[in-house]
Order: sequence, then structure tokens, then C-alpha cells
Amino acid sequence: MLASIPLTDDERAAVDDGQAALDQLLERLVDVPTPAGSTPRQIGAPATATLLPILAITKSHHGE
Repeated sequence: MLASIPLTDDERAAVDDGQAALDQLLERLVDVPTPAGSTPRQIGAPATATLLPILAITKSHHGE
């Protein structure tokens, strides 16, 4: 993904440094308009990422 999509320094830090950097990036973007015009704050989007639980990890054996 990093090779295919040009990222800002903040976005790259969010990818490389994990949750704390991602939360800082989202906080800085809370008042930046979305393509529709309203900001994340106006639409009630949370300023932190929601981590989804991993319910199960299964190993796939192709060709069996």
C-alpha cells in the first residue's frame, strides 16, 4: 500500500507508528471538510479509530 498510494508524513506515521499516530491524525482532520463538504465533527464521526475485534484466524491450505 505504501508503494502504491502517496501519503503525507502524518498519514505515513499513522501507518508506520500505529494507533497513537492514527488517533493524532484523526484529531487533526476532525475539522477538515469531507468531499461532501461537511467535516467529521459535523457528521458526528469519532476522533479516534474504532478497533474491530478479531474473532478467529484460520489458516487456509490451498490445493487440498
